[in-house]
Amino acid sequence: MSELYIRVAEDESEEPMEIPSEDDGTVLLSTVAAQFPGACGLRYRNPESQCMRGVRLVEGVLHAPESDWGNLVYVVNYPKDNKRKMDEMDAASAVKIKRGFQKTSDLIVLGLPWKTSEQDLKDYFTTFGEVIMVQVKRDAKTGNSKGFGFVRFTEYETQTKVISQRHMIDGRWCDCKLPNSKAGPDEPMRSRKIFVGRCTEDMTTDELRQFFMQYGEVTDVFIPKPFRAFAFVTFADDQVAQALCGEDLIIKGVSVHISNAEPKHNNIHQLFSNFPGGSASWAAMFDRSQYQFPSSHV
Repeated sequence: MSELYIRVAEDESEEPMEIPSEDDGTVLLSTVAAQFPGACGLRYRNPESQCMRGVRLVEGVLHAPESDWGNLVYVVNYPKDNKRKMDEMDAASAVKIKRGFQKTSDLIVLGLPWKTSEQDLKDYFTTFGEVIMVQVKRDAKTGNSKGFGFVRFTEYETQTKVISQRHMIDGRWCDCKLPNSKAGPDEPMRSRKIFVGRCTEDMTTDELRQFFMQYGEVTDVFIPKPFRAFAFVTFADDQVAQALCGEDLIIKGVSVHISNAEPKHNNIHQLFSNFPGGSASWAAMFDRSQYQFPSSHV
């Protein structure tokens, strides 16, 4: 039988690619995989029943249905795990696009020693990156420091790094935060933290960290003990956390829901909304336990 080409596509809606057959009319799976890495088979839509049918695969060789490939478009099959990884990669790309270009903001520096000058502040933060502006707030009458100031960087990545950690300035621990939060000085930390609902008990902190690192730098992962079917993940970049909120992601084959990490009852009711018996009874159990989020993870 003379060599012929069959039309193969990753999806029915995509433009197909012609794949060469062997002399006997069969197609090697390795030939398909060379163009579609990870492929494990082919399927096609039956013209009569309009149902999808699988192509027979024997020892790495694909055999034409009814001995004739025809003019059909054959769709590539992937293992479920590979498809899940591809979906996760697509989700990661979507988040990156959603983030877009970020501009820097003035950061408030809290807990400054009274002796710290603007030059001291600039000298310290210049070690992280180029500084546009520094200012120590002082009393208008006495000229004494009020114990806080402001700093602004050229690069957004530098700002993200500075916010993600505490700073030892002139012998005292200081915090850098976004000053425009109406919910209190600790809101920037919450905005970088997400609540991961519907977790399963076999998920570990390392696995969660590895999964969420595809979206951005992860600074902390916390799973409450005893196990309560949820976890917290903190990013270095608050924009990553905000972009993920509201998403349903697949981790280890389980659909988890991402929302803002707020120590309120909202997340508990949302977590158990799909449990048998409704959210009220399950959430009430948590209310009676008077569970509080550990202060070191809020």
